[in-house]
Amino acid sequence: MAQENNRIDMVNEVLELCILAYPVSPFIISLYKQYQQRGSLSKKQLEGLYGKASSIKDIHTGKLATLEALIKRMPNRFKSELPSAAPLFEKDKAAGEMIDAILEKYPQHKRVVFLKAKYDNNEILTPNDVSELKRFMQVIEKKIGYRR
Repeated sequence: MAQENNRIDMVNEVLELCILAYPVSPFIISLYKQYQQRGSLSKKQLEGLYGKASSIKDIHTGKLATLEALIKRMPNRFKSELPSAAPLFEKDKAAGEMIDAILEKYPQHKRVVFLKAKYDNNEILTPNDVSELKRFMQVIEKKIGYRR
């Protein structure tokens, strides 16, 4: 025993009235077909249907009010804004200062020149690289008495 739904389908009634008023409108026909297939319309589609139905002069105002109430009851869907473009990598300024200080005293130091190239190309300095730079700075400070 299948139970029949005794609910009045106001959207279908408004669609049928619009089809009678605009028999060649591709918009109304596509809405009607979609409503028959899926059983519902999106909020934007219902707003378009309301706009078309409100221009029909012999449509009952209660049907328009019911359609408007259905539209207002549906949730608004907003696309979230894109996140602001933040740089993927920020240079470690302390490492840059250490590289500059070491190259100031030893401009031909191969490992530090390599680390400077890596630093300038926005590549991430590994913790090993940073510890090497700190060790080089300690050696310079002890050997020459250099202070930053």
